Amino acid sequence: MPLFLSGLLTAAHWLAWILGCVGLLVTVVPVFRQTAWWIRICDFPRLQIVAGLCLSLAAMLLLPASRSFGHSFFVVSLAVAVVYQLSRIWPYTPLHRKQVADASRSADDTDHHLSLMVANVLMYNRDASRLLGHIRHWRPDMVLAVETDDWWLSQLQRIEADYPYTCHAPLPNTYGMLVFSRLPLREPQIRYLLDPDIPSFHGRVVLPNNLPVNLHFLHPKPPAPQESKNSARRDAELLVVGKFIKEHDGPTVVAGDLNDVAWSHTSELFRRLSRLLDPRIGRGLLPTFHADYKLLRWPLDHVFHSAHFRLQRLERLTHIGSDHYPIYIRLSYEPDGWHAQDFELENADDDDQEEAEEKIEEGVADVAAGNE
Repeated sequence: MPLFLSGLLTAAHWLAWILGCVGLLVTVVPVFRQTAWWIRICDFPRLQIVAGLCLSLAAMLLLPASRSFGHSFFVVSLAVAVVYQLSRIWPYTPLHRKQVADASRSADDTDHHLSLMVANVLMYNRDASRLLGHIRHWRPDMVLAVETDDWWLSQLQRIEADYPYTCHAPLPNTYGMLVFSRLPLREPQIRYLLDPDIPSFHGRVVLPNNLPVNLHFLHPKPPAPQESKNSARRDAELLVVGKFIKEHDGPTVVAGDLNDVAWSHTSELFRRLSRLLDPRIGRGLLPTFHADYKLLRWPLDHVFHSAHFRLQRLERLTHIGSDHYPIYIRLSYEPDGWHAQDFELENADDDDQEEAEEKIEEGVADVAAGNE
């Protein structure tokens, strides 16, 4: 074999080993469920990890190499990791059965429908025209805009003639929140559940059929070195809301940029605790971040809802100048609809309850310690 070709094959073999080892590491590390940011961040890019593992596996199988025990063990480990990662993702593909059935009510039945647009606007983005265009086109019943400061409030106040019911907390720290509604709001309030500078919205919206729907809009800090060194507060905020929902019956919607992916352990624990559904299961990932990088995207913006609703429409909207895409959802109030579906509502068991309490206590302790 020519020396050049031999060197090229050797380099390719080493690159495959390095890529595979990194893929195995970021697959195994999150299993330990530690809250450090560098561990929790590995929950996010599962599609990208699968791609890296598959490249490494293909190279290991196709490149000439001695078939030693170490080589065979590495190949088997890569295959197991691929299967595990795909098992975490595949519920969010059309290959999985839908968790939320399609609406049976007509789209014209506005009395029983609730539509919501969720948009992380990127506070430093100074182009409000595209978001305003989406609002005019889709005409949602409610608009939730996060990462909003006073400038964004001044821009979005143009819609208040059509959205007279509001509740705002504009902030200069990239965690501001604005809520606009066509439909009446009851007891709307901005609360600071854990962080004194991280607002969340809680209240009820009244549908035209006089049905009150509980609302919880969140935007916790992500586990990232420039934001929070661990996920303790994010996890605790989500689980505090999940625990509250568990203790209060009634139609419920939770939405926002949760800075977590739907397939993470914490998100799944939240859904079991709250008994809420994810309409993306069986429909698609709808990756909303990062809007500017096609190869680095995952779903950070979420809408979960109770089994009182079926899905009329779910869309990821076009670019608004932010690093997030907005999402639009239209829910149909059909309280008996879930009985016709082939699934059982997930319930938190005693271990889940204990874990949720521990995570909440950890988040509260993290706030008390003043960690960032």
